[in-house]
Amino acid sequence: MTNRPGLNNEIVEAMPHVRRFAYSLTRNAADADDLVQTVIERVLDRGVPDDVELKKWMFRVCRNLWIDGLRAAKTRMDAVPELKDQPADTLSSEKVAADQMMMAKTRQAIDELPDAYREVMTVVGLGGASYKEAAAMLDTPIGTIMSRLGRARAMVAERTGYHD
Repeated sequence: MTNRPGLNNEIVEAMPHVRRFAYSLTRNAADADDLVQTVIERVLDRGVPDDVELKKWMFRVCRNLWIDGLRAAKTRMDAVPELKDQPADTLSSEKVAADQMMMAKTRQAIDELPDAYREVMTVVGLGGASYKEAAAMLDTPIGTIMSRLGRARAMVAERTGYHD
């Protein structure tokens, strides 16, 4: 792994994409920003393999760091059981217009997807990556990407009540 020439420019170009991905994983702007900062630090400290595209590498690092964070949080939750009973923030559907309610319902449905499906939905559906790009970013066979995306879309449609 090396710090190749032009790495800083490549990082700047990849940042918006990595941030969107980080936000889809964390579902919180501040946490996404922290995750992106950690990804950048990791890339600058450890470099990038010579034969990989930086953006794909940053997605992989981001995903791995997020998973590590989830594992650490689960360990903390298991150590302090009373934290499990704290209520989560919810959206008030009475105070938003119909289109905002549908958007909130869709966002919630995506957030409730299992991690593997949400990752694919984010990378392809929201991030605009092709199946081939998503397969490389997530280190998953292209057929699995296509299958997960189809299932993710079906789950979101079922949960929102929006069917073709």
